[in-house]
Amino acid sequence: MAYTDTYRECIERIPDLIHEVKSKNKSPMFGFTSNLDVILKWDEKKYNAILKEFLDCTEPKADVGDLVYKMQDFARITAAYMARGLGGSFFIMDLAVCEYLRSHFDTEFYLGGTCAQGAAAFGRIGFPVNIHISDRCKEVCDLLSEDGITSVKDGRKVPVAEICSGEPPIYHFILQFNRGDIIRIGDKEVVIPESNRLIFCYDQMQKDFPIDDGFFSYWENGTECPTSVSISGFDAILDADIMDRHTDRIAPLLRKIKERSPKTVIYFEGAFYMNAEMKDRILDTLGQYTDIIGMNEEELKALLERKKLSVDLDSADEIMKALEMLLKLYRTKGIVLHTKDYSLYYGDDCNGYDIKSGLTMGNILSTTRARISHYGNLEECRETLGLELSKRGLALADAIERIETKRRVEIVPSRYLSHPACTIGLGDTFVAGVQTCFLTGGE
Repeated sequence: MAYTDTYRECIERIPDLIHEVKSKNKSPMFGFTSNLDVILKWDEKKYNAILKEFLDCTEPKADVGDLVYKMQDFARITAAYMARGLGGSFFIMDLAVCEYLRSHFDTEFYLGGTCAQGAAAFGRIGFPVNIHISDRCKEVCDLLSEDGITSVKDGRKVPVAEICSGEPPIYHFILQFNRGDIIRIGDKEVVIPESNRLIFCYDQMQKDFPIDDGFFSYWENGTECPTSVSISGFDAILDADIMDRHTDRIAPLLRKIKERSPKTVIYFEGAFYMNAEMKDRILDTLGQYTDIIGMNEEELKALLERKKLSVDLDSADEIMKALEMLLKLYRTKGIVLHTKDYSLYYGDDCNGYDIKSGLTMGNILSTTRARISHYGNLEECRETLGLELSKRGLALADAIERIETKRRVEIVPSRYLSHPACTIGLGDTFVAGVQTCFLTGGE
């Protein structure tokens, strides 16, 4: 059966849904880390000047986990990733690199962290959400000032401004680049194949981010239950003991929420650049409570490569086989795959929730952000409907509909944007949109 476009129907339901969840005091909970992103405005000439001065090899290579001690490392890593159109995250080890980047590029400040960006997108369209964040500087709190975005202080929900720490921000440098731009590696001109972004963190906090016991106590010991719990923000942790300590503390929170409210959906969003061993440790401890694991195409490929497998991302059969394998490997109930062309749910029935509407809202929020460079309100989301559906997404939707499976499968083609104004936080914004389908309903 051909895909039926339900974008406008989903958007027009939002005002009534907002009224309902507010009247019933319902909201999701997002955690756990935040920071202030420093956007390095892409300038092809300025970037190529860095390569000319600092790139000291003709075949730049980089691996996940590489560290940036000097500008030569920055040049090598960025050239290697841009040449393949890949995104990634790396740590800066010397403040001098930060100072050079801020002086060399024009900059803008944005909110960072999956939970924080998701909350900002969720609040922008009018929904309430409660968040646990790590960087509580004034700049971050100001960016979370939408009505309905709350955290916890002294055993009660409060506007985020009331948890402001007064400490300096935690900076994450982000360099987003565009498909079709040219970088010069030695004597060669290389055309960037895909728009993407690279993150460079000068940040020690997130390697052992502080857990707010008061926040946890509110949700563990109170009577209120979140409609869903979106957990993320572990990608900076590289120490196994630290990871185990965090997951051992988070597990009781999820267990108590599930005991009081079995229909609450626990949603874990990883990252392509997350340390594979650390991801396994998370899921070994928290997997028993996790209903959905979210990922993009890069992460899907990376997970399969660890098993010495590959996937043709244009083959419906191979995508479905890959998701079935991961579903069994991680012992979760469902997987959400989100891409620039479509989003897909594969798994169990998900307590009867209308996961297709969640995928649709995830697509529209993320595409709107890509189109206008900020979190969209409902009217800006409606304007995004003027974009055509992705041809690749429609083709895969048609092919996947023809595959017989006992699992629940929902696929929603994206509104396609060939030249996004922004590539930062699109996955985080997508995750927020998905949570809308868990606010009410279910079996």
